[in-house]
Amino acid sequence: MTHLEEELIGIKQSLSDLFELVFNQLQKSKTALMKLDKDLAREIRVNEKRVNAYELKIDRDCENTIALFNPVAIDLRFVLASLKINSNLERIGDIAEGIANYVLDLKLEPQAELLQSTRLLEMFDLSLSILETTKQAFETEDTSLARSVFFKDELLDEINIAATDTVADFIKANPESIRRALYAISTIRKLERVGDQCKNISEEIIFNVEAKVLKHTKVTARKSRKANLNSFRFLMATYKMQR
Repeated sequence: MTHLEEELIGIKQSLSDLFELVFNQLQKSKTALMKLDKDLAREIRVNEKRVNAYELKIDRDCENTIALFNPVAIDLRFVLASLKINSNLERIGDIAEGIANYVLDLKLEPQAELLQSTRLLEMFDLSLSILETTKQAFETEDTSLARSVFFKDELLDEINIAATDTVADFIKANPESIRRALYAISTIRKLERVGDQCKNISEEIIFNVEAKVLKHTKVTARKSRKANLNSFRFLMATYKMQR
């Protein structure tokens, strides 16, 4: 085995470890929110430093590999893809920390009615499933599995879009619970972004294995249109509540 091969194996192992760490962070954020476990939320915030440390290490390893070994072809694609995957994983860690911060601010647990109507628990489970699928696709270099993430991400989008009107109606019926409702919709927005990050990672897996660039395709354009529509609907719902 050459020194370059050893470096590439090391980078892949580090990314697998980071996948596992951010998965655990996201899973803990779900438990912390459902049980209003502030100690667990604080643990997530502390572990975010480990996520950041991993990101810096992997960045440094990738840069050193390029500088010292001058990889070409598929080896170079792997290093370039790894740099972007690393960044996406760190952002998922940020999302988990953001949810933990909500838990630390909340005084009461989310209502069961709100969790059910917004499908927040379903969204958590789907986000974790998508992240696990993405990890498997990365480790096995399975592009079919990577492409399945795109379809799962569409489900997250649907829940995210539907939640706007649901939360608006809930606030109208329960004005005393505005704070919890706003934290719920904010959590939903964050979980939707988990899907975006996993989709980005899947695109990099396909780039690495098949040398195909999927950025700025029709799927990406459709995603952007949905995001703009969702923002408009949220503004309109807010306006109606104020009338």
